[in-house]
Amino acid sequence: MNSIAEVRSRVRHWSELYPAAVLYDDESAVFLDVVSGKSLRMSWIDVTGFEEKIHPETGEPYLVLMLEQGQQIALVDPGGVAFAPSTINSGPLQNLPPVVCLKDFLTLKQRVDHYLYEHPDEAPPRECLDLIMICIAVLDGARAVGFEVGDLEGDLEKSLNELEKRTG
Repeated sequence: MNSIAEVRSRVRHWSELYPAAVLYDDESAVFLDVVSGKSLRMSWIDVTGFEEKIHPETGEPYLVLMLEQGQQIALVDPGGVAFAPSTINSGPLQNLPPVVCLKDFLTLKQRVDHYLYEHPDEAPPRECLDLIMICIAVLDGARAVGFEVGDLEGDLEKSLNELEKRTG
């Protein structure tokens, strides 16, 4: 395994190259997921492995940090801090990608709100509930790696309540 100092150096370098995705403050060991504005404190003692890979679609490099509890986070542009979703509260889901980021949550939540609030006289399609369930899995995955997502959960709960009111 690479030394912690080397991994931190590579993380610093990557974040300097992709500041629109992730900002990193080495002094406090905090990642800022730029799109969501959410921060994630890194405990370097918990990092058990490190890989630098090339994104198959963009051809850009990204970093994967393996954590002690078997979790992984990736620093990806576009996207930000990526992680595995968790189906602990949603149950198994179709169309759930193996890696997500908070940007995915924000995009899906926007679609949910479009169905609910831009078309108030139409019944929301089944897809709306499917999207909410994927959003739950994304937020559970984010929380599992250390993001504070209570505010996003509150917003999602409002959308779920609106969906329930509209579908009976």
